[in-house]
Amino acid sequence: MGDADEKNIRYGPTDGLSYDPTDDKYWDEAALGKELTRVFEVCHGCRMCFKYCDSFPDLFSLLDDKYDGNVRKLTADDTRHVMNGCFQCKLCEVQCPYTPRDGHEFQLDFPKLVHRYQAIERRKRWGTMQDKLLADPDFAGKAARASGGMVNSMNRVRLHRWFMEKVLGVHRDKLLPDFARETFESWADAQGLTKEGPGGEVVLFQTCFVQHNEPQIGRDTVEVMQRNGVDLRCAKGLQCCGMPAWERGDLAGLRSKAHASLDVLMPYVEAGAKVLAINPTCSMMLRREWPELLEGKDRERAQALAEATMDPSEFLWSIRNEERFNTEFASSPEGPVAYHAPCHLRTQGVGFKGRDLLRKLPGVKPQLVMECCGHDGTHAMMVHGFEPSQRVGKAAFEGMKDADAQWWATDCPLAAIQFEQHAGRKPLHPMSLLAKAYRGDAFDPSGDAKDTST
Repeated sequence: MGDADEKNIRYGPTDGLSYDPTDDKYWDEAALGKELTRVFEVCHGCRMCFKYCDSFPDLFSLLDDKYDGNVRKLTADDTRHVMNGCFQCKLCEVQCPYTPRDGHEFQLDFPKLVHRYQAIERRKRWGTMQDKLLADPDFAGKAARASGGMVNSMNRVRLHRWFMEKVLGVHRDKLLPDFARETFESWADAQGLTKEGPGGEVVLFQTCFVQHNEPQIGRDTVEVMQRNGVDLRCAKGLQCCGMPAWERGDLAGLRSKAHASLDVLMPYVEAGAKVLAINPTCSMMLRREWPELLEGKDRERAQALAEATMDPSEFLWSIRNEERFNTEFASSPEGPVAYHAPCHLRTQGVGFKGRDLLRKLPGVKPQLVMECCGHDGTHAMMVHGFEPSQRVGKAAFEGMKDADAQWWATDCPLAAIQFEQHAGRKPLHPMSLLAKAYRGDAFDPSGDAKDTST
């Protein structure tokens, strides 16, 4: 290797490039190190993503102020600090011009590089109690229901929250969602929505949050689809999409949950049904992550599932020109409605169909806010993420307030919690706003969008 090669870092992919965990190279730390050096060099020269998470400002600061721009001087602790600043909002991948999605020769995907780093680090340590409880929302939901409502009460007790902070790392001041007494699946089963089995036009992937925390969003989605003549089915036995496990580097945990849900969903897909995933994070996982993270036959099944997966608003918008599309709304919020576009919806590149549907409500003028709210999975819940999530989300909070709207909307239930705590108002899911309008519910200007039915 010549002196020029020793001095300069090439922007093109190294022989360590891999985003595929079925590839042995993916798990090779030396190979990862080559890619880290290359990607850090590209990002340092570009700086387009300065305004997202702390990863990029911290990287730029280290190189500018400490190492005179020399990427090779970054230590293992420096790298860990930069990697831990990423909370997988994916906006840097949306913004970056050098990605595989754009067909660029650099083949740069920073969020996937972070996942690779975290997966390798996870292999070096035992799982913790935090990993078990926060990486497995289904387990947490079952445990909460078994407590008979005690968990909801204890989450409001200061001493208990101090204990949670010390043991689980969940910040004592973080607003946490309640656990519902009845799961969405139990409700759907009682309504006969799970009895017909595979078939129909769509099957609902209600997501773990709707299943355990806010089943009303799922009920509203069912109602909206039925009012538009959609043959909707619900399935039993669906599990979390696996993102909470994967954000901790737990690939095995993600694969286990994905396998169980694939077993449930594939008969519907094979019968021609679309899969409607309510939470944008979950639809992103089904569409973009599972086909690349799973292995063997599960990867093949995931590729077929990805083609069938849609956001509920995206699906409803796709039938807007059909005779069955229902615009007979019995009430409307009218005026401006602040609409927040979730990061994980943006990364799917399907547009903002929830916002577009709100325009169908009489007199409604949606005001679009595209900044990240900073929640992103469990990041905003944790001691290390609580304060940074507020800094990242500040522009979104201000944007929603500046819309001067009495009603707020977002497709992401976790973003809704973030806005409720830090901006003073909880947005409704677009499906819930539409359901209220179909029912003729009063849109009280002083009302808030928090669901109290569970």
